[in-house]
Amino acid sequence: MWSHLERGSSPVDWCESNYSISPVIAEFVNTISNILFFLFPPVLIHLFQEYSKFFNPAINVLWVLLMVVGISSAYFHATLSLVGQLLDELAILWLFIGAFAMFLPKRYFPTFLGGDRRRLAVCSCVVSVVCTCISVLHPAANSFALMTLAIPALALLYIELNLVKCARAYRLGLRCVAVSLLAIFCWTIDRMFCDAWLSIDFPYMHGVWHVLIFIASYTMLVLFAYFNVLEERPEQTPQLKYWPVDDFELGIPYISLKHPRKNGVDVAI
Repeated sequence: MWSHLERGSSPVDWCESNYSISPVIAEFVNTISNILFFLFPPVLIHLFQEYSKFFNPAINVLWVLLMVVGISSAYFHATLSLVGQLLDELAILWLFIGAFAMFLPKRYFPTFLGGDRRRLAVCSCVVSVVCTCISVLHPAANSFALMTLAIPALALLYIELNLVKCARAYRLGLRCVAVSLLAIFCWTIDRMFCDAWLSIDFPYMHGVWHVLIFIASYTMLVLFAYFNVLEERPEQTPQLKYWPVDDFELGIPYISLKHPRKNGVDVAI
């Protein structure tokens, strides 16, 4: 067990040369490129105060899990230990399953759930435990298995964008898809064409992946949070806004509720 904590015990080693920049950090760029996972979630927790108070406080769990992903990824790339790899991959898995349980539209619920989201959450917890055990048993296949989760996520995003018919959400959705595909491209070429990147002395595409996949991930969570209110409490009239200036659509997106309600009572804010 202790050997799994040792530096370099992971079977996965990315293209960036080890200890080339720092004598104590294995992959320096891949480590520090996780910084957005630390900087943005506190801002998102602040921006989603209204959403959390009047619709679903569990949204903050997702923002915290984003931070956990960043911490785990930074630890893995700094040490290249097997424990670090598993923490990194399991954090991503838990984030995906948490978002799935929170945002899956009820029209897709299996009949045995009876439209009960709490039952879905319980089933999702069971699935996460099973997947965690499998991940520990077959760590070499984890990264490729996790990449396949992008397919249903992007497909569902496409379906929801076409149902909502909101121009602002549609534009944000297109950017989200574009950034997601670019992120996957960077991840793939780092794994498959490492020698080419080493030949031009730029083995940092996995670090670029970290930046892009964070932007794509939090944007997708914002969009599904928007869809979720529209489906379950349309009377609250969710609005997609941007911080710090609402007219600047390259800012940080968040959800505001035009008619926030709590316990069936309108609340003036």
